[in-house]
Amino acid sequence: MGVSDAALHQAGGWREVASQRSIRHTLRVVRAGRGDPTTVLRADSFVHATLTPDGPGTLQLRWVADPAPVDECGLDAEAWGPGAAWLLARVEALTGFHDAHVEFPGAHPVVTRSLSATRTTRLAATGNIWHHVLPTVLAQRITGGEAARQWATLCRRLGDTPPGPADLVAGMRLPPTPESLRGRPAWWFHPLGVEAKRARTLTEVARHADRLWQWAEVGPAAASSKLSLIPGVGPWTVGSVLGPALGDPDAVPVGDFHFPHAVAWALAGEARATDDRMLELLEPYRGQRGRVLSAILRTEGGAPKFGPRQRIVPIARF
Repeated sequence: MGVSDAALHQAGGWREVASQRSIRHTLRVVRAGRGDPTTVLRADSFVHATLTPDGPGTLQLRWVADPAPVDECGLDAEAWGPGAAWLLARVEALTGFHDAHVEFPGAHPVVTRSLSATRTTRLAATGNIWHHVLPTVLAQRITGGEAARQWATLCRRLGDTPPGPADLVAGMRLPPTPESLRGRPAWWFHPLGVEAKRARTLTEVARHADRLWQWAEVGPAAASSKLSLIPGVGPWTVGSVLGPALGDPDAVPVGDFHFPHAVAWALAGEARATDDRMLELLEPYRGQRGRVLSAILRTEGGAPKFGPRQRIVPIARF
């Protein structure tokens, strides 16, 4: 695909380029691990059970071609429950309808290669901070596998059955409601493997749940400032949430154990790096740093590992 037949416009040192898109790849960020009971993603369909400002809802998307141009994918959407209209109104944002493949003329070869390899992936924007912040808080300072298990367990303990056809939502759960988390003592979470610090953050987020819908409408910068005021919600959590919730292409989770090493290894051949070094290497791509980071992580892998693998000591009692 040449620039002559694809360039749409140029801004901030990058240009948006028309290309086929993959709905399935775009929607991967909505699911919190393969065992997420709120979300089922298959090769040709997607079912998502969530809470909305209007109440619970279940969304089903189906398509016939993937990847494909947006007008040839055959996308069909249905929704159930009080939140159905809210979910249907956000299908375009959810599937990255208004997003485009991005190129940086003169970029580092790894950036060019990574963006090209992920050119069919768009930025999803659910508009639902609540649904993303809960599993992200659970993922603070633990492995991805642990976080996915704890999220699934929390939803099965506190989440209700989603609205919709019984055969469609069988085995699925809604995320916990703010009321089910607000005021719950920290010791209740311990059998799930969640220590007091993360438990208190979950309950603090629940106290501000009504405001999250407003914050989702004010843009990434303002939403970042608001979220950062919640005790226990730091730069890593904010950076991890703004991407899938608001479709922020510049969101970078600062404070991750692996990301600085992966970026430094890919772009500078350095096996170990700090957050400052990662941000320095990503600076030429400001405005799209989150997109570049995601592309690198998906295509380049991580930095070399040294020393023994850390042993995971579970505290959960099921």
